[in-house]
Amino acid sequence: MASDSGIASLGVEGAASAAHVLSLPADSFGNNPQVEVMWAMKAYNHAEVYFNLISSVDPKFLKLTKVDDTIYTAFRETFKDMDIKLLHPDLLKSAEAKETWRPFCNQFEDVIEDFNYGTLLRLNCEQDYTEENTIFATRIQFFAIEIARNREGLNTPVFTAKTNNKS
Repeated sequence: MASDSGIASLGVEGAASAAHVLSLPADSFGNNPQVEVMWAMKAYNHAEVYFNLISSVDPKFLKLTKVDDTIYTAFRETFKDMDIKLLHPDLLKSAEAKETWRPFCNQFEDVIEDFNYGTLLRLNCEQDYTEENTIFATRIQFFAIEIARNREGLNTPVFTAKTNNKS
């Protein structure tokens, strides 16, 4: 992921302004294209930081939240057989999937700050964020799937590929 554009290009003052705007209630904006661009930049920045993290630190040892154990247990109880190595968009976006995801996500409303904010999620966990390999998901969906990928060793190839390229 290139860091030449996105939030870094805003500078300190621009990033602070964007952060303030993004903290305001969504209903105060309507369909403002500038806000959509800021949300996209924030999501991209989060994705870039996360990918750099799993590329630099063995993901099996990462702790993404204070309640990783709770999230992981609830995720695997609810989605026992979900293949998280290669996600199909319907597992997150179909009407049937939304009926299962909604109560799962809502249980973390007062536990995870901004649990329902939009973020980017990789479909294939062994690949970087690209347009073809990325889907928009809620923050708690991101945490649930990435915590499971980390614990189950599915993000390890990203880490080993980067560490092997350094030597």
